Amino acid sequence: MDEDEPTSATHTTAARLSVVRAGAVLVVFVIAVAVLVAVGTRPSVSTPSSATTATSTPTTVATAGGGSTTTTSSSHHHSSATTTTTTQPHSSVSVVVANATSTSGLAAHYSTIIGAAGYNMKPPTNASTTVPNSVVYYAAGQQGAALDIANSIGVKPAQVQPLTTAVPVPGVTGTDVVVVVGQDLATPGS
Repeated sequence: MDEDEPTSATHTTAARLSVVRAGAVLVVFVIAVAVLVAVGTRPSVSTPSSATTATSTPTTVATAGGGSTTTTSSSHHHSSATTTTTTQPHSSVSVVVANATSTSGLAAHYSTIIGAAGYNMKPPTNASTTVPNSVVYYAAGQQGAALDIANSIGVKPAQVQPLTTAVPVPGVTGTDVVVVVGQDLATPGS
């Protein structure tokens, strides 16, 4: 029986070494993951030259609180960058829809669609002129909401523009997003 005791001591020492090795591997793994996450989330720093071409692809995802997260991926000739912007809840974004066509009821129709997503809708109105293509205008800080609204009604991201005095809708001062429904959306649901 005395012969079994050295074997038992050897097994106990080996078990302790195994636990220490496992702990060391775990610590190294955690450090490696932390380094990879830190490097992977760091924004790339590059200045595109005038010869490089850039393309942007925005993607908007609704979040649980009624807000949205917009991720824009820009791809340049030699590098690429991703920017993520989280917007406030829909209920805090004021929206007015203006009909810029000769078709009656479009502003009310699209107000109902946009309002169903929880936006703070102002009364629908008419634009001061007619336009062939719909445009979604946004105030400072509201680009994410404007892209979300444009996507929900079928307006292309290229037709989402900053809100200026050139908007063909009177009385929209203080409004976060102005949707001008053009002839391209004249058939409700298109």
